[in-house]
Amino acid sequence: MSLWTSLEPASATVDPGGSTTVRLRLRNTGDVVDEYRFEAVGSLAPWTVVEPQSLRLYPGTTGSVDLTFTPPRTPDATAGPNPYAVRITPTEYPEATTVPEGNVTITPFAEVRAELIPPTVKGRFRGRPRLAVDNVGNTKLTASVSGSDNGDQLSYDIHPSSVQIEPGRAAFVKMTLKPRQIIWFGSAEHRPYTLAVQRSGVTPLEVEGTYVQRGFLPRWLAAFLSIFLALAITFVMLWIAYKPQVRSAATEKPQEAGISTLPPAPSPPLEAPKAPSAGVTAPPAANETEQAGGDEAEAGGGGSEEKETKAPEKTAATAVQQLAAEDPSGRHICYRVYAAGQGWTDAVCDGEEAGTTGAGAPLKAVNIAVSGTKGTSGGAFVHNPASTNGTGHYPEPWTNAADGVDNYLGSTEKDAPNMLGFSISVDAGKGTVCQSAYVHNDAWLNLACDEPGAGYDFTYSGTHDNDLWIEAIKLRV
Repeated sequence: MSLWTSLEPASATVDPGGSTTVRLRLRNTGDVVDEYRFEAVGSLAPWTVVEPQSLRLYPGTTGSVDLTFTPPRTPDATAGPNPYAVRITPTEYPEATTVPEGNVTITPFAEVRAELIPPTVKGRFRGRPRLAVDNVGNTKLTASVSGSDNGDQLSYDIHPSSVQIEPGRAAFVKMTLKPRQIIWFGSAEHRPYTLAVQRSGVTPLEVEGTYVQRGFLPRWLAAFLSIFLALAITFVMLWIAYKPQVRSAATEKPQEAGISTLPPAPSPPLEAPKAPSAGVTAPPAANETEQAGGDEAEAGGGGSEEKETKAPEKTAATAVQQLAAEDPSGRHICYRVYAAGQGWTDAVCDGEEAGTTGAGAPLKAVNIAVSGTKGTSGGAFVHNPASTNGTGHYPEPWTNAADGVDNYLGSTEKDAPNMLGFSISVDAGKGTVCQSAYVHNDAWLNLACDEPGAGYDFTYSGTHDNDLWIEAIKLRV
């Protein structure tokens, strides 16, 4: 079997979301009639259509097929040169397969999305929102974040102030908003502000939020202090106006005595004090030893032994309850992980990273708590030593917890299996929860969310491979 092939053109260019066509010409240079089957291979194969899929040629004749490339406008369509190939298999001689190769260059496009979590924060001295920046383009994104408001009423502490995000990834920017003036009394004031995601040569992407500044002292306390001060001033004025007059009669008696014409009566003679009787003795003095002993007994009886108390464990529920107290109307999720050889990490919230990346420490358990989502439920997917298909399993039924209550997935017991991943839902599958996990020897997985309206009432974070595990997670609602 002999076959001649040619790609026209050998290199092509296509825009994401568009299409381009390359023609494959071939000639049967053999001496028998043969039928050829065509199959696209390589990274572009999912977006390649071959028409027709088979072609029958007589000896010495030429035919052609069209290869149409339609890469989507998503981060998966990597910008730059992308090699491809077409496998040509003859029916008469299937072992004589030919694979011509070509190249398609996908043009770059940039698209960024940003979201404030939460869009409204409340506080007396500061607010701590987070900005999620998603790179949905097919090239690496470099951007800086700045804040502004009307009247320059807020100051902004942004960390990090600039980010670099790979295609299909997201970055979380933490910030602290501080009012320049404190409201001592009165009702809360709404202070709108704007965060700008700036890129070189592109109009900044603006995200608007609101900081609700509360008064330092509540209004009822200000009214109480005003009434108390008024009553105190009234009392002092009444005291000064109606102060009782105290007069002594010692000056009046001598005046009356000076007016009298009677001679003064003689004074009785004074008697000398008598000596005490010989039979009477003075009471005995207190014994010094008894006095000292009494003092010591008094001092000893008043002491008490102090008992040491152990501080309560700070769980995910502790962290989410603090957030709920600051923002009762918001939606929050807090979580911590139990890593092998490291124990429980500190609880983090709303998209922050829990765990370690690249250290090789597998997660054994996850502690989750939510507020404003009507509870959470989930189950741990762990290593299965008895697996026959290379995947893990769910050893325990799903667990449920209400808002503000700890939910535990996995086990912290000795020799507990590694967590490959876990499933999670909120509001009995009616709410939305998003997740991302770092898989051992891999990287951060794309941020994924459940879609209650589309029939997906939970989301899965991690891998199913029995030989891998997860090392860190990020959650947000």
